[in-house]
Amino acid sequence: MKINFIALPIGVAVIALFGWRASRAPVPEASAAAGRSIPHAQGSTVVVEHPKQVVVFDLAALDTLDALGVDVQGVAGEYFPGQLAKYADAKKYPRFGTLFEPDYEALHAARPDLVITGGRSSARYSKLSAMVPTIDQVTDDAHFLDTVVANTLRLATVFGKEEQARAQVEALHQAIATLKGTTASRGKGLIVLTSGGRMSAYGPGSRFGVLHDAFGIPPAAPSLKASLHGEAVSSEFILETHPDWLFVIDRDAAIGEGGGAQRLLDNELVHQTAAWKQGQVVYLEPANTYLIGGGIQSLRRLMEQLSDVYAKPRQPPAP
Repeated sequence: MKINFIALPIGVAVIALFGWRASRAPVPEASAAAGRSIPHAQGSTVVVEHPKQVVVFDLAALDTLDALGVDVQGVAGEYFPGQLAKYADAKKYPRFGTLFEPDYEALHAARPDLVITGGRSSARYSKLSAMVPTIDQVTDDAHFLDTVVANTLRLATVFGKEEQARAQVEALHQAIATLKGTTASRGKGLIVLTSGGRMSAYGPGSRFGVLHDAFGIPPAAPSLKASLHGEAVSSEFILETHPDWLFVIDRDAAIGEGGGAQRLLDNELVHQTAAWKQGQVVYLEPANTYLIGGGIQSLRRLMEQLSDVYAKPRQPPAP
């Protein structure tokens, strides 16, 4: 039986999404005047109703809060690409350390209502939660779309943005359904991340496997092991796999260190693939895919980029 998550109330939808791991996102329980208990990846935290002073240590969570229209007190890090560019204004959004190392003294002085961790900052949850109410967001690569939706619904519950979340999730599901109607019949794809002149490939259930798992792109290499860092590959591997589509994530470009993906792939071996001959080498928006992946805006932008690519007429193979 297929569950219509959109038609369900927010709390029930979260449980439905995570029957496979219910401890992550059950319905938040109403509590005393102090707030409500919010279950999350590392336990549950009592959060005041509609917190106003919020510090965010996760770009995906910041991306989702931005989509829901939630303003924040402060952020971590210095690099805010794409749709998060407004947070680069350090006067308006003070810095509280980095994604990997919070500024605990600044947090102690600011006394925020809530801290949100996730991804790169999840390892600091224990220390942060001892200082201030903290919730931790995660993205499960094997259930990427479900966790993005569940994380969105959780934040919507915390900030009273349920209506906005329903609209965001419904639009996302509808757009993905349309995209899947095209991808399944347009050939097999291979996902490659480039970094410092090296390449790693990712398949279903992996960090970037949402292209296969949710967007319906048949994998050119279905036997790749799911792992955070992918499997090291070469141009020979790409030729042997012979993908119809080659999806490329340039890590160097994502973190502001130039970018060498196009030079790396522009070689005699890759030129022999169907992807190259048909003009179907797709450079995914690097910062959006590598740094912000897991936010609902980020996922929508990725889906929109792929929709635009697949909407183009088929290219005849190059001689």
